Amino acid sequence: MAIDDLLDEHEQSERVRSWVRSNALGLIGGVALGLGAIAGWQWWQGQQQQRGMAVNGRYAEVVKNYEAGRLPVDKGRAALDQIGKGNPTLATLAALQLAKAQTEAGKRDDAIATLRGLHDIDPDLRGVVRQRLARLLVDAGQGKEALALLDDDKNPAMLDARGDAQFALGDRAKAREAYLKALALVDVGDPQHRLLTLKLIEAGGTPPHTEDKT
Repeated sequence: MAIDDLLDEHEQSERVRSWVRSNALGLIGGVALGLGAIAGWQWWQGQQQQRGMAVNGRYAEVVKNYEAGRLPVDKGRAALDQIGKGNPTLATLAALQLAKAQTEAGKRDDAIATLRGLHDIDPDLRGVVRQRLARLLVDAGQGKEALALLDDDKNPAMLDARGDAQFALGDRAKAREAYLKALALVDVGDPQHRLLTLKLIEAGGTPPHTEDKT
């Protein structure tokens, strides 16, 4: 017969109490550690939420100012850096709005600097930033620099801008090529299709025939 079978209930209870006394500190420490971890996680979550709300509020504030034509003296660097630390995507959107306001205010070079100063650009916004910067560079007579940014053959807006850059540089053949590629990616009913067609004609090209669907 096993020794445990000979122990009565009293002896088994004593063993349990003895084990608990021996491991009490470890048990208490483990529970405290678990509770501390939970409390720490909740605190961190709260901090993140507060920080996110602060960043969103700052973004809304600066965009409202930009839309009203109130341009910052420091050309937006402080606000964009502050927003970027909390949310790079919002910083990119704010920079795009600032560049638009700067352009409308006749400060094209400031707008170029704003977009060139962007870092950690959201991949979904990369094409928009490059296309807008390229158009500003074309307007500034820097067509070659603009072309280096327009590297996406699947983006009609980029191809459109590439055509404009080539046209500004006097290369009408390449401008026509870019416009034709863009036309192939745009629906006939899209207003951009009409604009691309006019640009193609101006560059000496012939619009592709489109069949009317009735």
